[in-house]
Amino acid sequence: MTRTSRANPRRWRLLVAASLFALVAAPLSATGSVAAAESMAGGEAESTDPLVALSEEVSPHSAADFTAGSWASFASARDAAVQLIEQEETTAAERTEARAALQEATDDLVMVRGLTTLVADYETRVPTDYTTATWSPFAEALTTAADVAGDPSATSSEVAAAKTDLQTAASELEPLQGSFETITNDTFWNDTDGNPIYSQGGGVFKFGDTYYWYGVHYRGAESYREDPSRKYDDQVSFVSIPVYSSQDLVNWTFENDVATTATGLGDLGGDLGDAGWVGRLGVSYNENTGKYVLPVQMWHPAHDHGVLFLQGDSPTGDFVFGNFQTQVQNSPTTGTGDQTVFTDEDGQDYLIFSNREGRSRAFVSKLSASDSLSAEPAVEVGYNADGREGNAMFKLDGSYYLAASDLHGWNSSVNHVIESTTDDIQGDYSDEYTLPGTEMDYSHVTQTGFFVTVEGTEQDTVLYAGDRWADFAWNGIGYNQWMPIDQDEAGELQFHSMSQWQFNAATGQWRVGPQNNYILNPDFQADRIIVSDLTGWTNTGGSVTNVEGGANASRFALRVSGGGTQQEIDVPEGAYALSLSARGEAGEVVVTDADGNDNVLEVPSSGDWSEHELTGIELPAGPVTVTVRSSGSGGFTVDGLSLVQQTG
Repeated sequence: MTRTSRANPRRWRLLVAASLFALVAAPLSATGSVAAAESMAGGEAESTDPLVALSEEVSPHSAADFTAGSWASFASARDAAVQLIEQEETTAAERTEARAALQEATDDLVMVRGLTTLVADYETRVPTDYTTATWSPFAEALTTAADVAGDPSATSSEVAAAKTDLQTAASELEPLQGSFETITNDTFWNDTDGNPIYSQGGGVFKFGDTYYWYGVHYRGAESYREDPSRKYDDQVSFVSIPVYSSQDLVNWTFENDVATTATGLGDLGGDLGDAGWVGRLGVSYNENTGKYVLPVQMWHPAHDHGVLFLQGDSPTGDFVFGNFQTQVQNSPTTGTGDQTVFTDEDGQDYLIFSNREGRSRAFVSKLSASDSLSAEPAVEVGYNADGREGNAMFKLDGSYYLAASDLHGWNSSVNHVIESTTDDIQGDYSDEYTLPGTEMDYSHVTQTGFFVTVEGTEQDTVLYAGDRWADFAWNGIGYNQWMPIDQDEAGELQFHSMSQWQFNAATGQWRVGPQNNYILNPDFQADRIIVSDLTGWTNTGGSVTNVEGGANASRFALRVSGGGTQQEIDVPEGAYALSLSARGEAGEVVVTDADGNDNVLEVPSSGDWSEHELTGIELPAGPVTVTVRSSGSGGFTVDGLSLVQQTG
């Protein structure tokens, strides 16, 4: 559960205590050692001697990660076990007794590593940056959390409750001011240290006052970034699951690889490096256990398709094996088609997914409230015989929206949406419709990735985080394309496709960026195959097609002969610059304003790609038509069209 409620803290504390009592009391054979799993990234111990195996399993434990009281009992039992192992002659009864004592001490360990990490982070907050009304309860929760983290006799339930209360108070901190930060799409993104961001098929989740972005780093992402002149669909190998943190959803700091190829698979044996596929994930916070749980698709040649559940003690720490669920009840197939995690306002977490084979059915499944390590029986909320992928959900003004893309593999499409008709997330939904704004350039040449709902001081904004699988589809530059979604005056959703925009995460407000390209599908990458009617463009006669071999080694370009194609867009008043790349016979690109005035860029014939620009185009606010045309039959080929407002 990602968000927490302060409405009934006593109820939550009772639930925490009951759940953790059951967890601590359970034997290792039933639940495994949570403390051992949290401290080990590898697989099972190799020894077949139960005492030796357990001793090896717990050997990496560090005193700094646990309360002093629980560590003292554990250290005593561990040392006694080691001494017994080193003796040449021991009885079976002695070894059984020693193992039982060590197991009990291990199960009784109280981990404070995650709470200590959170306290250290939140102690860097400055009270003058926030309103007094929200700082006071936060400061109180921080003091309590620090006391619990340093209490040698703190219980697991007290640690989980302190962590939950601290994050709840932090999530309610209200900054005195925010700033507009710039999001530039159609680029490869870097973190705050200037290193490449590799994060696909994941999600952004807010724990406390901080956003955490989890995704998968694939080998092909490195190759495509280095040379984006071809696709690398033979490099879909898993590297890691990185996590980045941010206060503003724009500037991202790399924190850790929470899972790698060396992450062990617990009772399954082996590690993630043995998996044939790892992808499509989300993260939830469970108040009962105080753990962060990461469900991710996994196909393993020895274990079929399924949902792998990893868990960690902090948002940025190492995650370890929790569970592997091969099939969610009521889904007709093992595994999932595509999946994301959605957290409702009451803190309940859900797995949003389709069935793996055919992907025709959309499901909503609760993650278990006790520990979030399994998905409960799913409820089917949508159906489309053609299949859908990239399933993801957001909530706006009390309605749930489940969005998905066409079943096009790595390629882009419009966003298909079904909308709840009641206030029940697992209730009835509307018929499917196209998300307005995504049809002009196939969702800015992306698949549905995930959504982030920002509750700002001025307005709520839904951030659409599209996945552009360019490394495997060769359909543009950059892997992450983020755009705002809002509602028009009639309450209808509207997707805003922009190459650059600015966002204020504190207020929730957004605006068009100064370098935004107003032309949609300007690189002609939206269509995954050769077509005669390009997405976002309307033919005016003659021969029109996309052709392979674009400028700057891109995949596609536009070619017109004896006619042309055009696009109508809306622009604000101002002076604009039109630019493009062209080759082949001569042609022209015309910008016609709302008053019918033409601004013509004449392009001469050229055997190779050449750059062309027309500046100082004065346009009134309103509709503008951009036309690409040629009277000849030899083919006028253009790529990289751009209409950007001039500044200064």
